Amino acid sequence: MDPLLTRRALNRATLRRQWLVERAGMSTPEMVEHLAGLQAQTPHSWYTGLWNRIEGFRAEEASRLLETRRLVRIALQRGTIHLVTARDCLAMRPLLEPVIARMTRTTFGRRLAGVDLEELAAVGRALVEERPMTFAELGKALAARWPGNDPHALGQGVRWLVPLVQVPPRGLWGRSGPVAHTSAEHWLGLEAPPMTPAELVRRYLAAFGPASVKDVQTWSGLTRLKEVVDGMDLPRFRDEEGRVLYDLPDAARPDPDLPVPVRLMYDFDNLFLSHDDRSRVLTETALKEVSPAFVKANVMWRLILVDGFTMGDWTTSRAGGTTTLTIHQWRSFAPGDLEAAVAEARRLLAFLAPGDGHEVLTRVGSSRT
Repeated sequence: MDPLLTRRALNRATLRRQWLVERAGMSTPEMVEHLAGLQAQTPHSWYTGLWNRIEGFRAEEASRLLETRRLVRIALQRGTIHLVTARDCLAMRPLLEPVIARMTRTTFGRRLAGVDLEELAAVGRALVEERPMTFAELGKALAARWPGNDPHALGQGVRWLVPLVQVPPRGLWGRSGPVAHTSAEHWLGLEAPPMTPAELVRRYLAAFGPASVKDVQTWSGLTRLKEVVDGMDLPRFRDEEGRVLYDLPDAARPDPDLPVPVRLMYDFDNLFLSHDDRSRVLTETALKEVSPAFVKANVMWRLILVDGFTMGDWTTSRAGGTTTLTIHQWRSFAPGDLEAAVAEARRLLAFLAPGDGHEVLTRVGSSRT
C-alpha cells in the first residue's frame, strides 16, 4: 500500500517548497522560476508574495526586471495572468495554449463565427507589434477588418492565437498604466524550446507537491495528464481520503510538526489556487466563505496563515498619512500567535508603506462580517 501523508504532512511539505517556512536567499527570477510562475492577477499585490518568500526582497528591483524584460506578466496557467521569466514565458505558453483556446472557444466561439483564425492572428499580431494596445483599442482596430463581429471577441481571439504580454508601466511598483499588450516574441526578442508536459509536471511538484493528477490539472488548466504522470518514474503516496499522490524522488517531506511562522498572504497567492483539494492549507471557514466568493466574483481575501493554515485575513486602509493594517481573527488567536501576527504586520507595513505612519489593529471576526 502507498505510504500515507496526513493533511499536516502535506501542509508542511507544500509550505517548505513554497518558501513559507523560511525566506529564501534567492534572486527574484530564481524564485519566480522555482514557483513555475507567480500568479499576478492584480498589478501590484503579487509583490507581497515575493516579499513573503525572499529574504531582503526589494520591490524596486522586481519592478526593474519588468522594465528590462527579464520578467513579464502573461496569461498562462488556467488562463490567468502570471509573472514569469522571459525564458519560462516562451517555453510555457505553447504548452498551455490549449487552455486559453478552450476558454476562448467556450466564451467567444459563436462571436468569432466566419473569422479566418490564421488571418486574425496575423492581423492582430501586426497591430500589437506596431504599438502596444489595450483590448479596447485592438478590438476597435480589428472591427475595421471584420465589421460584422464583436470587437471584444476579436481581441480575445488574438489573445488566444498570439502570446500577449502586458507591457510596463502596468505592474510597476508605485506606478501603473493601461493594460496594453504586445506579442511575447516581439517584446522579448528571444527563442526558447517549448516545455514538455513531463517538465511542467516536475516543475509543479517541486513547488506544490506532493500532489494528485487532479491537483496538477487544476493548477495548469490542462487535461489528460494522467497518461503523462503514469509515464514518469515518481514515488506514490496516498492522502487521508485515499487519493493517490505523486512526488519527486528527492523532494523534501518534512516532519508534520515542523514549526512554521505566521504569514500574511496576498490575495491571489498561488498557494490557495493550485490544488484540486485545497484543504492542505484552507480551513473549513476558508473553504465555506473564501472559495465561494472567489468563484462567484473572482475576489480573493488576503489570508493569514497560523500554524500553516488559514485562520484569519487582513485589510489595509490609509488616512492622514497613516496606513493601518487590521488583523481579522476568525477565532481568537493564541497569545503567542497574535503577537507574531502583529510583528509580521508591522514588517509588512514597513514594506508596503515605508513613508507613512503605521498602525496595526486586531479584531475577532472576518473582514466581511
